[in-house]
Amino acid sequence: MRSLRVLALLACSALFLSQPARAASPANCSVGAYKLADGRLVDIAPSRKDTLRWRMFDGTSGALTKAADGRWTSTLGWTERPDGVSVTFSDCAKGELRFAGVQGRRITFDVAQSTFAGRDVSLAGRLILPPGRDPVPIVVLVHGSEDDSALDSNALQRLLPAAGVGAFVYDKRGTGASTGKYSQDFDLLADDAVAAMREARRLAGPRAGRIGYQGGSQGGWVVPIAASRAPVDFAIVSFGLAVSVIQEDQQQVALEMKLKGHGAEDTAKALEVADAAEAVFESGFKGGFERFAALRAKYRGEPWYKDLHGNFTWLILPHTEAEIRAMAKDYDWGTPWRYDPMPTLRKATTPQLWILGEMDLEAPSAETSRLIRSLIAAGQPITLALYPGAEHGMTEFETAPDGERLSTRFAPDYFKMMRDFARDGRLRGAYGRSTITPPTRR
Repeated sequence: MRSLRVLALLACSALFLSQPARAASPANCSVGAYKLADGRLVDIAPSRKDTLRWRMFDGTSGALTKAADGRWTSTLGWTERPDGVSVTFSDCAKGELRFAGVQGRRITFDVAQSTFAGRDVSLAGRLILPPGRDPVPIVVLVHGSEDDSALDSNALQRLLPAAGVGAFVYDKRGTGASTGKYSQDFDLLADDAVAAMREARRLAGPRAGRIGYQGGSQGGWVVPIAASRAPVDFAIVSFGLAVSVIQEDQQQVALEMKLKGHGAEDTAKALEVADAAEAVFESGFKGGFERFAALRAKYRGEPWYKDLHGNFTWLILPHTEAEIRAMAKDYDWGTPWRYDPMPTLRKATTPQLWILGEMDLEAPSAETSRLIRSLIAAGQPITLALYPGAEHGMTEFETAPDGERLSTRFAPDYFKMMRDFARDGRLRGAYGRSTITPPTRR
């Protein structure tokens, strides 16, 4: 799990994929995308501490830990349960591996490193293209709320090029090799995304085909804004929201209370407390304390209170007013608490693909799915894909006896779906168990 501070990236805890993503040393020469002798694609990415993470293009995944004999042994998804997969790597110069008994070779990409100007900062980026001379689609990978380096940790920068689609990845302002202060200001971040798109197009030159964005979680608020500011060919939102940051917290509280078996009366009480906590956040930790304290005192003895969590309400539940005031400096990120994405979505002219998990707790998808379907019915150029067994990060999961969710893999064909939409803006056939609502007009 990520640290509490990172998990607390408020309404955006989203692209946390509910999985660890602290990068190992980028100098690890095993990191890369490989094509196996049987034609399958596997990416090896840095992970927490001294581990690596493998991802197949079909969505299967596991964590790799190095054994004393030099082999790397795998555990299923994020469960820490052995899955029988063993990996060995050649020396760096050869760029080969043996994955579960199948030989593979590292894929060589055309790579261009870049430093470019965001609105008021210097951003570090990287363009990765499949080898060749022909034009290819390019996906600009937009950050979620994470504060680590996307240049180090975003595996899509290799998975997509391995499947024939270029990728441009960049460190969000205030992270990795980029300058400036970390921010959750969607307006500011959208301008940075537009700058990244233009830099990707410039670097690609004649190889630039269709170009667009992909953003998960918080990126789901940023991507439609960016797409409205400069022409692009497509936009992909993964596990994002069509409601505000405040509404996200409210919806998560309601969903969690329902899953814990609490009725409407208790849920209404929990939402009262959440509303008071949200007001404290919205004030910049400067006001709302009296109401918040009164509601905590009123309800903390009731059986349901222990199950009150939310997306960020939980952060201040156990703290005194003085402690909460002292937290202000740690959450001064310019978060637009009441930003309503629907006006931007109603005016959208760029074809969009929204991929949501029906079991998402961090960014509950029920209301967002309803709103996106209403936009589709109104003629907006949006496609909705809903995965019934997926949660935040588009992972499937199993539930431990204590109720904790343990991700086992990415939703089947999730990566394929994004690749296909980037190619020509269309989805064809079935993609795992997803239910697809296409645009009403093309």
